[in-house]
Amino acid sequence: MPEQRGDLDPLASVVQRLGVLLAAGVAPASGWAYLAEAAHGVDAERVRAVASAAATGETIADAIASAADSSRATAPAWRGLAAAWHVATEAGAPLAPTLAELATSLRTLAQNQRDAQTALAAPAATARMVMVLPVIGIVFGTALGFDVLSTLFGTPPGMICLAIGVALMIVARWWNRRLIASARPKRLTPGLGLDLMAIAVSGGASIPRARAAVAEARERCGLPDDGTDAALDEVLELSRRAGVPAAGLLRSEAAEERRVARSDGERKAATLAVTLMLPLGLCILPAFMLLGVAPLLISVISSTVVSL
Repeated sequence: MPEQRGDLDPLASVVQRLGVLLAAGVAPASGWAYLAEAAHGVDAERVRAVASAAATGETIADAIASAADSSRATAPAWRGLAAAWHVATEAGAPLAPTLAELATSLRTLAQNQRDAQTALAAPAATARMVMVLPVIGIVFGTALGFDVLSTLFGTPPGMICLAIGVALMIVARWWNRRLIASARPKRLTPGLGLDLMAIAVSGGASIPRARAAVAEARERCGLPDDGTDAALDEVLELSRRAGVPAAGLLRSEAAEERRVARSDGERKAATLAVTLMLPLGLCILPAFMLLGVAPLLISVISSTVVSL
């Protein structure tokens, strides 16, 4: 997946390598420095920025959040990493296992995005293809020997057809873009709030303290509400009633959130193939008639009248 669509695999690799380094006993700032030396690809600049900030004594979570601003496509995922780092630090959770789990989550999200892009590829290509139908009509009429362009630009009926046809093409293009945009995934990090809470409680923090740590991390890292509060309350209540650790339940619920997001993306892509028929039928085909067929008929009628 190209960078402009938010490729999460490079970030997942960074997080995974960092987790291995920390598990081996390397200090966090040193770990970022080692990664910066070998950094390459789309995230190299951001990794070096974090390493440089950490070397000067800046809080690593804040450095990661600052680096996120240089990548609009993957900024939510970078802010998610910053929030996870902040929560783990505040709650006393071990960073190495946290990073390993976060890397797995990022790879799952990356696969979800690739699946969504693949599902959208065919409908998007169809939308682009049908947009050239009116042009084909004009070329076809010209190939038959009729002066279609002169009819469109030089006669009152032709100019009316041209104005309405072009307007319909503009509306169709806008409509297609809106439909495709609405079918794309809206969240880069579904289930992140549940993951952050799992990190907090795995460090031994009480539920109120864990909630406070997650809320603070969200605010400091600029993460919006991801709509997981209801699921979070439900899981914590289940954990309390069953007397089982909440961390495992929270991670399981986060995985379910990602699965639901993936299914929702596939459903939207499948629906898009049908909804794209609306601009085709209501805008593009009438534009084809106005720009390709109507000028041809006008030319035929005009030539017949002149010959008479």
